[in-house]
Amino acid sequence: MTQAEEYDVVVVGSGGGALTGAFLAQRAGLRTVVVEKTTLLGGTSAYSGGACWLPGSRVQQRAGIADSTDGARAYLAAVLDDPDQDRLEAFLAHSPELVAELEEAGIPFEWLPFSEYYDAPGRVPMGRSIQPTNIKRGALSPAVAALVRPPVERDRVGEGGRNTLSGGQALIARLLEGFVAAGGAVLTELPMTGLLLDGEGPDSRVAGIAAMTPEGPVEIRARRGVLIAAGGFEGNAEERAAHGVPGDVAWTMAPRGTNIGEPIAAGVAIGAAADYSGVGWFCPGLEQPDGGGSFTLGFRSGLMVDQRGQRYGNESLPYDRFGRIMAEAPERIPSWFVFDSREDGCLPAIAMPEGDPAEHLAAGTWVRAETIEGLAERIGVPAHALTTTVERFNGFCEAGVDEDFGRGVDEYDTFFTGGAGPAPCDQAPFYAARFVLSDLGTKGGLVTDAAGRVLRPDGTSIAGLYAAGNSAASVFGPRYPGPGAPLGSAMVFASLAVRDLLGQ
Repeated sequence: MTQAEEYDVVVVGSGGGALTGAFLAQRAGLRTVVVEKTTLLGGTSAYSGGACWLPGSRVQQRAGIADSTDGARAYLAAVLDDPDQDRLEAFLAHSPELVAELEEAGIPFEWLPFSEYYDAPGRVPMGRSIQPTNIKRGALSPAVAALVRPPVERDRVGEGGRNTLSGGQALIARLLEGFVAAGGAVLTELPMTGLLLDGEGPDSRVAGIAAMTPEGPVEIRARRGVLIAAGGFEGNAEERAAHGVPGDVAWTMAPRGTNIGEPIAAGVAIGAAADYSGVGWFCPGLEQPDGGGSFTLGFRSGLMVDQRGQRYGNESLPYDRFGRIMAEAPERIPSWFVFDSREDGCLPAIAMPEGDPAEHLAAGTWVRAETIEGLAERIGVPAHALTTTVERFNGFCEAGVDEDFGRGVDEYDTFFTGGAGPAPCDQAPFYAARFVLSDLGTKGGLVTDAAGRVLRPDGTSIAGLYAAGNSAASVFGPRYPGPGAPLGSAMVFASLAVRDLLGQ
């Protein structure tokens, strides 16, 4: 095995958490390398809207919204089930510190109006999430611009990124630009195969990673430590089945061919504890003609029915909550989203990517009919059940009260409809789009403490090993508190890992 160059810190992965850790480590004077399995950087973070759930920062204060650390603490206390209080307090305390540090380092943020996911004490009207400001491609160095993974709708068809990078694109670009400008190194097309140890037993220390190049295996040594922030195992069918993760590899939103969980497995192989109880970050997925899924939210009209032609939940619930309801019964995967022509045959929701309606119709992932009865025949559900379900839903829309599932009451429900409830499904022709259970990633992984250190089953830390993002068990457990919770928590614990590396 060839030994490659030695660094102070090796960061495995290149999403928002990984690049936050890499940027802060390099800026603090630690010689840092980012090791990425694919040719492009950003992972699922680059596909995201870039929302960061980082409560109590000066960005929210500038916007004049009613956010605070205490308010976020009250909100999480009401939403989460038996969380690790030490990790939770570390997250709450460090969120405003991290935002201040990033802004002072030249990465500006702004408040993003987007409702939080639970009606609970401490909730902020229109949300407390923030996002990085947009950046033009021309403002980036050519090397950085070429490395940022394009948005999902372009990446899946082999197209490059846009001239204006926003959301998750802006986050990845700004962090990467800062990291490279500070002297950080990036190694791509380098899958990790294991962890290197110095010493034996409980006194051993992680001293780097093993990886595989086309020419053969290499070692990349780390004088201070290794930060694993390489996503979950959503791309690994066997691991999904082993840990009870519903859905399918084909339907995940992770870049294709990525996130099969090697870094998590490497940690477990040297004695790390793992916790898979958080399962994943879920969403209803618009099935694409190629069998993939598309992250979908913001249903403005229409209704979701199972294979019996019956509704089973509030379609306007936050996507993770609705995805978990989908997973409760086998007849709900796939489901059919029934809608009418009030938006000229386009899906009355936000799907990333949506795809071409004509291609959907040709492939059968969408069907069209002049009547609800005809639609039922085409999707294979009982005609009487579907017509009864649609008539009942339309009656609720006209009365302004969804007696079955309460759609149109909560702030999140009406965020995408301008404050109104859903519109009825009554304008022919009618459509049905096939929906599967997609995910934004798994959220079970290595167990860490409040400093991001990876722990053994006995609670002792493995020297030199840290984890963040979906490579670590989520601080939020099975809950998804609000927009940007995955990114925000990944960034915080990557930053806390760097502080521990620095002895702060």
